[in-house]
Amino acid sequence: MSIHSKRPSCVNKDLPAIDFKGFETRAIHAGTPVDDATGARDPPICMSTAFVFRDAEHGAKLFNLEEVGYIYSRLTNPTVGALQSRMADLEGGAGAVCTSCGHSAQLLAMFALMEPGDTIVAATRLYGGTV
Repeated sequence: MSIHSKRPSCVNKDLPAIDFKGFETRAIHAGTPVDDATGARDPPICMSTAFVFRDAEHGAKLFNLEEVGYIYSRLTNPTVGALQSRMADLEGGAGAVCTSCGHSAQLLAMFALMEPGDTIVAATRLYGGTV
């Protein structure tokens, strides 16, 4: 399967758009357009845990998932968003979900397949100390 990542020309409008075709190149550049304000090739690491809302209505829309944006770093932040975009591009997916640890990744995968009262049968070495 051939996957191509494109980014519009940014900062210097005389530069042509770049078509990232190779896996290695996409692993470095995909999902992170050049920052229009600074010209930075890579996104800055966002160390904030909380984000400001324009007003109470804006905050309510974000928490109700009626509007896309950042609420709290445990849910997502610009740095994780860049990683998710890159992973989706590399895997040819529409999106990606990144978690902070293997246990949370397990729960996301298993809970989607389970209903209340279900039982999981697993090896004692499923993942670290999970079982």
